[in-house]
Amino acid sequence: MQHDSARPVALITGAARRIGAVIARTLHAAGYDLALHCRSSYAELESLVTELEINRRDSTIALQAELGDADSLPDLVDAALARFNRLDALVNNASQFYATPLETANVAQWDELLAVNARAPFFLARAAAPALRESRGAIVNITDVYAQRPLANHAIYDISKAALAMATKALAVELAPDVRVNAVAPGNVLWSTNPIKAETQDTLEQRTTLRR
Repeated sequence: MQHDSARPVALITGAARRIGAVIARTLHAAGYDLALHCRSSYAELESLVTELEINRRDSTIALQAELGDADSLPDLVDAALARFNRLDALVNNASQFYATPLETANVAQWDELLAVNARAPFFLARAAAPALRESRGAIVNITDVYAQRPLANHAIYDISKAALAMATKALAVELAPDVRVNAVAPGNVLWSTNPIKAETQDTLEQRTTLRR
C-alpha cells in the first residue's frame, strides 16, 4: 500500500532492539513515519511495529535484509519510497561488534565487519541521496568512541567505525548543501546482553572514578 506521506519519513537500520528501537520511538513520537530494518530480530521488529501502529496507523513498514549483501541495500530505500513516496532521514544504526584478536583475526571477519559497519552505510547513503536531496533531508551515522580510541582485541571493529567516521565527513562534503550528514557516538547507554562483550557494567565502574 502506497500513500503520499505529509509527514517526514526516516529509514532506520538495526531498528528492532536497543538503541535502534529508542531512535524509532523517538522519531515516531516526533511525527515521523518510519521504514524499520532488521537482520534477524524480526519478532522484536514486529512487536515494535505493532506498538507504533497502535499510536498512529499506517505509519511504519518493516524491512528485513542482510546489510552485508551490497545488492540488497538499494532495495531498502526503494521499499521506503514505494511505501511513503518520500524520504527525509537515513539513520545508519545497524552494527556488528565482536572481538578480533590479532593472532586469530581473519579475512572473513574483516569482510563482515567492514561490510556492515562501513560499506553498508555508505552505499545506503548513495541510494538514498536523490530522495534526501529532494527533501533536503539528513543522514545520521551511529559511530563509536573506538573509532578514535582503539579497544584492545577489537582492531577490525575499531577500523570499521573509523571508516564510518570518515565516510560521514566525506558524505557531508559530497551531499552539501542539500543534505546534512552527521555522526553520533552514544557511548555506553545500555548494558550489553553479550556476556563476552568487552565493557561490562563491572569493568566500566572499576575504571570510573566515582564508581557510577
